[in-house]
Amino acid sequence: DHVPPLQVIRPEPCCVCGSRIRFGKTAIKCCQCQLLLHTKCREQCPSLCTPRPHHHAWPREGVLADFAPSTPPLVPTLVVQCVTEVETRGLTETGLYRVPGAEQLVREWKRKLLRAGGALPALSSVADIHVVCGVLKDFLRGLKEPLGEGAASPLTLLLPGAATDIPDDAASDTALRHVVSKLPPANRDTLAFLMLHLLRVSHSPDCKMDVLNLSRVFGPTLVGHSSANPTPLAIMDDTPRQCKVVARLLSLPPSFWRGFVETEQENLVPM
Repeated sequence: DHVPPLQVIRPEPCCVCGSRIRFGKTAIKCCQCQLLLHTKCREQCPSLCTPRPHHHAWPREGVLADFAPSTPPLVPTLVVQCVTEVETRGLTETGLYRVPGAEQLVREWKRKLLRAGGALPALSSVADIHVVCGVLKDFLRGLKEPLGEGAASPLTLLLPGAATDIPDDAASDTALRHVVSKLPPANRDTLAFLMLHLLRVSHSPDCKMDVLNLSRVFGPTLVGHSSANPTPLAIMDDTPRQCKVVARLLSLPPSFWRGFVETEQENLVPM
């Protein structure tokens, strides 16, 4: 038995012909033995297989590492699939990530993806691309810690202005790169993947979402607060700083971010 064609996130060999199924290509996965094969190799697939344990669903909430794969780049499949879908058919939509998707559909699809675990249903059946954007934002907001937080050197350290307010651009970039490199691997890789995506969105004239607009949308989502339990006043004070941090992150060159996610030629971020 086979599930509907899936999008390959991590290159794996086809169990029939042995050649690699490349990143972003569609493939078929056996429901029992979990082996992957090219869609064109389906007819040659042996009928008998050995069942493997079923994949457990992801937790309803957790830190980013709970959703990340075991091999780099450590970017959750849900994030990759949402980003790929947005880049496939959303870069001509005005107000991408700013225009909300229907709340009920966002909740339904987020729940469906979390229950699915690693083998995600195709997002091509979601008619409104803003719903896909909403799922991605809601997933990031639902993490137990913001993407820019971590045990080593969280991006929240930048909120008082440690790196973003350094007058010298070169020194500021150096400080920012250092903080990013010290994030937990899953946070760092996912942040890099998202920065490359948001840069593509910002470069699309149809989206009308420049770096400033994207920073306003993603600042509170990607960067934590300056204290563990912020007061309403502190939240108000933090918001412009959070936006400034994301704007500075988006000012770093794409080559810096690609260094974290392009571990193999087949694992290139979707263009």
